[in-house]
Amino acid sequence: MSEQFEPEKHAEAAERLHRAGFSEAEVQQEVTELEERSETAARIFDLRRIIGGLFVVYGVIVTITGLLDDQAAIDKAQGININLWTGLGMLLLGIFFLVWLKLRPAAHPTPTLPPEAVEEKRPE
Repeated sequence: MSEQFEPEKHAEAAERLHRAGFSEAEVQQEVTELEERSETAARIFDLRRIIGGLFVVYGVIVTITGLLDDQAAIDKAQGININLWTGLGMLLLGIFFLVWLKLRPAAHPTPTLPPEAVEEKRPE
């Protein structure tokens, strides 16, 4: 919806739809449905959800690996249980992304109405 409103394009499209037998109400209903689907897709494919989910899943796997490491693996990393600490870090980062998504959801663009639509809704 970031495109600027162009009256001549809107008039052409409206004329084509009217010639095809669509009423203005049907066109507006279709536009509303498409906007709702677009908002749903934007929420589902928000990168914070994808990145956060992947970090949480991989963080759990690496943390479990770190908890089950034997002493030889820890000695190999100079006495630091690197899998445990890396897994916990990944878990925290993933949780951060998911909390961020929950606290600051993506803003939905507000559609701009053409002048004809605003004029039709004015009470006389």
